[in-house]
Amino acid sequence: MTQPAAAGVASRYVPLHIAGSGDALSAVQRDLVARAAELGRSSLAPHAARHDREASFPFDSFDDLRRAGLLGLGVPAAYGGLGADFATCALVIAELGRHCAATALSFNMHVSACLGMGLIADLLDMSPAQRAEHERHRALHFERIVAEDRLYAQPFSEGGAAAAGKAPWATLAHRVDGGYRISGRKIFVSLAGAADHYAVLCTPDHAGATLADALYLAVPADAPGLQVCGDWDPLGMRGTVSRNLLLQDVFVPDSARLLPEGLYHQVTQRYPHVYAAQSPAYMGIAQAAYDFTVMYLRAELPGMSPVKRRMYPTKQAAVAQMRIQLEQTRALFLGSLRDAGIDPDDQTRQRLYAAHFTVMENAQAICALALRTCGGQAMLKSLPLERLYRDSRCGSLMLPWTAELCLDRLGRECLYAGGEDDERIE
Repeated sequence: MTQPAAAGVASRYVPLHIAGSGDALSAVQRDLVARAAELGRSSLAPHAARHDREASFPFDSFDDLRRAGLLGLGVPAAYGGLGADFATCALVIAELGRHCAATALSFNMHVSACLGMGLIADLLDMSPAQRAEHERHRALHFERIVAEDRLYAQPFSEGGAAAAGKAPWATLAHRVDGGYRISGRKIFVSLAGAADHYAVLCTPDHAGATLADALYLAVPADAPGLQVCGDWDPLGMRGTVSRNLLLQDVFVPDSARLLPEGLYHQVTQRYPHVYAAQSPAYMGIAQAAYDFTVMYLRAELPGMSPVKRRMYPTKQAAVAQMRIQLEQTRALFLGSLRDAGIDPDDQTRQRLYAAHFTVMENAQAICALALRTCGGQAMLKSLPLERLYRDSRCGSLMLPWTAELCLDRLGRECLYAGGEDDERIE
């Protein structure tokens, strides 16, 4: 939108609220998104180009997130956190994503670990003994996050079928007195070398263990046998510094359990929105690309020459197309946030696949159209659009729900009711 102009005075474009409008949000949500917006403008955006160029982790931005108290965003209020729900966390991450997508995506990993231990765990079925044990364990982890500003990563991928939910985790946890010894390898570990703890998914090291037995264990960054290794020089999301994590007979105590044994599988089956937790950062990218294009064509980017390009019909048509794609994306994104909850029905789950796919695919489509519309200068690294474009290309490839997996799951679930099987293909 543009600010109303006084007589004889040109108006200026005002970037849209990440939710389109803040009117439907709660007062808490509006406040947290506003805090994220201010932090994004003052801290994340000024550092984003350098961290992208160097493929270096944005420690400076995370220091500011700490000072703003946002590491406790997903920590329940009873444990000293901000007590934000899933939708509120997603809106904050999306707002951060329009300023630095790599910071937002990395921050999401920390927030997801907090939500898993907190809000989502409270919705799961547990025995009284499991509930009591979980309360003791998560109190320790939340204390570290709130009082000590500890950062939690969430290693997921291994290069096999586990991250797609098709096989047990290859990383194994052997039960020993007082805890576990973990051995395995994780790849694409956002926050690698920056996190204080790694929330590692692994399989109990005993015969017949399946995905349903998965363990969710917090491994301290300084634990003997843990090593961050490998190079990191990707196309996009370079500031996530998602190097490999090697675990060689790493001991962790029982208190490292972020959920009781076997409960993580219940999360994946009953709260599938956790699998779409990367999409907010890409919603932010889509919004940022649109904002850049409008300001570029109106000659309102800081430091650019005052040459307007908005009068050409081809540019106007392209911006109209971008706005349509953006609003389609936002509508599905916000709808999925409203739907987030325990035990969604089939239609809700299918809408979630559609929303996640649309955010990831439309973010790159909007960025590509923005590049074509703005022209050659937009490819320069002195401007943020080429970085947005490169970052946007990564979303559809990210497990656990790549674009292909979303299509696979959505198509099958639309055509097959529970218990139905494939016909033979002759």
